Amino acid sequence: MLEIIKVCGIVEPADALVAVQAGATAIGIVFYSASPRYARLDQAAMVSAVVSSRALKVGVFVNETPERIRAVADAVRLDVVQLHGDEPPSDLDELKGLRVWKALPVGDNFDAAWMDDYDCEAILLDTAKADAYGGSGQTFPWRKAIEATGKRQIILAGGLGPDNVEEAIRTVTPWGVDASSRLESSPGRKDSEKVEAYVKAAQNAG
Repeated sequence: MLEIIKVCGIVEPADALVAVQAGATAIGIVFYSASPRYARLDQAAMVSAVVSSRALKVGVFVNETPERIRAVADAVRLDVVQLHGDEPPSDLDELKGLRVWKALPVGDNFDAAWMDDYDCEAILLDTAKADAYGGSGQTFPWRKAIEATGKRQIILAGGLGPDNVEEAIRTVTPWGVDASSRLESSPGRKDSEKVEAYVKAAQNAG
């Protein structure tokens, strides 16, 4: 059953407000400085304050140290940390006590058995792209995620938007869905109509 409808890459409090008012159950704040959706700590704190307890506040990290992740989670009052880089399973051991989602890239050689190494609440499947960690706006063959849903709580990402999220949910039956770049008017700036249409479509399917 669908539990997570996530809008990721939120930088502005106004965009966070649109997402939670539309019915998103999670918002993503990116703490990876190379991303066009990077949020400074002061921006993240304002987003967190707007969201409050109305949705999960998910911090997205790429190859960051567990110590830094804990510090940011405390400072911004995150509910979940999402590891979206090349983090080894041992990093999760150092994040005990936090809710953790681990992103895995899905390419031609994806093997659902990779998930077994990660002790975390959920696995996020995103489109593999050689020069970026997420935010590609491209889908992957959803059949690769179907096997995974039988093993773990899966959050489906990669190229989702208002036009295809309902089909994706009905095909994969994930625990959650995550969209970012296809909900934007420009990198880091959400289009309210697209956000509302995406959430409504996900709700209809879930």
